[in-house]
Amino acid sequence: MGMPVGADAEPGRRSPLVEARRSAPPAPLGQRLPAPDWRLDDRRETEAGAAGDVFQYCQILLKHRWLIAGALAACLTAGVAVTLLTPPTYTAEATLQIDRESAKVVSGADQTPTDNLASGEEFFQTQYGLLRSRSLANRVSGALALAKNDDFVVAMTGRAPRRAVKAESEVIDLLQDHLGVVPARGSRLVTIRFSSPDASLSAKIANAFAENFIAAGLDRQFESASYARDFLEHRLAEVKAKLEDSERGLVAYATDQQIIQISGAQPTNPDATQSLAGANLEALNGALATATADRIRAEEHWRQAQKTSGAALQEALQNPTVQQISQQRAKLLADYQDKLSVYKPDYPDMRQLKAQIDETTKQLKLQTSGIRSSLEGQYHIALKNEESLATQVEALKGKVLDLRGRSIRYTILQREVDTNRTLYAGLLQRYKEVGVAGGLATNNVSIVDRAVAPPFPSRPKPASNLLLAALAGLVLGVGLAFAREVLDQAIRTPADIGPAAGLPLLGVTPSLKKGLLAREALADARSPLVESYHSLRSALQFSTTDGFPRTLLVTSAGPGGGKTTTAFAIGQSLARLGFRALVVDADLRKPSLHGLFGADTRVGLSNLLTGAASLQEAAQAAPQPNLFVVTSGPLPPNPAELLAGTRLKQFIAEAGLFVDMVIFDGPPIMGLADAPVLSAAVAGTLVVVEAGKTSRGQLKAAVDRLAMSNAHVLGALLTRCAPAQGGYGYGYGNDFSYGAAPDLSAELRLVGLKAMLARAKRVVAA
Repeated sequence: MGMPVGADAEPGRRSPLVEARRSAPPAPLGQRLPAPDWRLDDRRETEAGAAGDVFQYCQILLKHRWLIAGALAACLTAGVAVTLLTPPTYTAEATLQIDRESAKVVSGADQTPTDNLASGEEFFQTQYGLLRSRSLANRVSGALALAKNDDFVVAMTGRAPRRAVKAESEVIDLLQDHLGVVPARGSRLVTIRFSSPDASLSAKIANAFAENFIAAGLDRQFESASYARDFLEHRLAEVKAKLEDSERGLVAYATDQQIIQISGAQPTNPDATQSLAGANLEALNGALATATADRIRAEEHWRQAQKTSGAALQEALQNPTVQQISQQRAKLLADYQDKLSVYKPDYPDMRQLKAQIDETTKQLKLQTSGIRSSLEGQYHIALKNEESLATQVEALKGKVLDLRGRSIRYTILQREVDTNRTLYAGLLQRYKEVGVAGGLATNNVSIVDRAVAPPFPSRPKPASNLLLAALAGLVLGVGLAFAREVLDQAIRTPADIGPAAGLPLLGVTPSLKKGLLAREALADARSPLVESYHSLRSALQFSTTDGFPRTLLVTSAGPGGGKTTTAFAIGQSLARLGFRALVVDADLRKPSLHGLFGADTRVGLSNLLTGAASLQEAAQAAPQPNLFVVTSGPLPPNPAELLAGTRLKQFIAEAGLFVDMVIFDGPPIMGLADAPVLSAAVAGTLVVVEAGKTSRGQLKAAVDRLAMSNAHVLGALLTRCAPAQGGYGYGYGNDFSYGAAPDLSAELRLVGLKAMLARAKRVVAA
């Protein structure tokens, strides 16, 4: 490194900047551009749409691919271990058909005094509950004598029973835990499954559950029928005693009250009974009605006989004697009239005939008179008969009314007797039906398929276990990846720059190998670090409309991060293209630029800003041609005030007369006022982000602070990024060293000269 040119320089030796200026005239300084709108607005985010979200998710998954792979491998290992360590389990199945109603053998078989199970889903759920019940498991345990054999517990658990007292309870728990009841949807079939390490034991227990379930149902029916018989017997005895007592009471009351009931007294109702007085009253009342009718008829005939002559009576006309006498008299009258035309009335034959006529007339009168007397006698007899019957009816009416008053209690007792007799008859009939139904023992459950010993174990299932393990590993890995992405606020990959602060990514530098220093890597023109800075230089060249900014500030959110190396590497890359570059250590609090190559710090930027030295005195030549360095100089007590003065702009203008680009190695942004002041004075600002150290919030706050000072932030540089992070290209080691060594002598120099000529033409035209 050449010594600074100043008052203490050797006589006759010129400053490096003066020599460089004589050899090649400097290109004019470009004007400072307005700050671009580098923030991501809502419109750009909306246009990105779902595709951007999917890409971001893919980037997150790719970023944490080793974490996901580790979770997947761990779950697969656990799945393999579980599969290998799980003892084989055999599951046997028996199929039952459960009908909602059993066959009816007698009409009253479904009326036993048991709970009537509801139809539909409730009925089948009840049956499934009975299959899973502890009582059925206890029945199976007793049928197979499992509680007395420790081999069952050993086979199921791999250990001996805990205590003999709890052996039976433990067996029942094991039976319930390994039992499965699986109904077939849309049918009356249900599958009983039992799993155990022994195939034959599984089949044996599954069949035992099916058989004992049927037996338990039959036992419940028998118990319900037995209960019904006992209940009916008890009720029959009670009702029989009540019937006998009520009959005795009825008979005693009838005897005491002289109430005599006659059965069959009513022809329309042979079963009906009637009292003797009532029957007599009914008979006398009927006879009275007949007598009254006879009296009325006889009275009518008698009245007609009084109003008419005897021969005109209807009874006389219907009397055979009267009819015969009337015919004889009519014949005699006819003979008399015939002979009267021949003989005289005094003729003997005529007188004889007249005497016969008078005799027949006399007999006719006697007969009609007797008929009239007979009608009168019949009338008087009928009248007396009616009066006698009426007297008897009136007498019986009082007796019947008195009997009705005394029969109220009798009716109540009779009704009680009838009720007890009907109840006794019904219970006796029901008792006979229950006895018949209880002996038939019908059931609504039948075995469709009996269980057989399965040839293959049901568990473990290697394919299913590994599939589930892989699925669980993927879910766990993805969950951990997103959780780490949410919880880890550090910027680790290039994809984190944009979402964190909205800055464009201008470049990425790889992390150095262990033991390799930055100056050693920069000395090798083909090293990945140098190649990454070549890429950064190209990005900076196209970051503005005028090409590479004439003044550039390299800063970071916090201390460290590689901003000093970046500033020097950018200047070195420009110098290799033939540009004259000046690197200034603007960190007046903790300078580090001089440490890269052991530069002198006695005269530097602090001397320039205080006016104690000139640019020619402070500038030092670097090992790379066309590259110059200004160190920090002595550390001032007030760096922010020194940088905020007018001397900084004068220094930038003066440096533009000697070099093409001025690069400032600035202090950190957060907590200090130096970086915002410097960013407001330069044409562009580059934010250095150290991978894994700078957080999203820290970078966002730093960029917001630069925006408040109206800084022209060109973009961000991600430094010390591991090649495996983010899947960025082929890998930094391969990308930046891909191909042969670059030839910088011809083509690149021509590009640099063309850019310098273009800027010179624009300045001259202005």
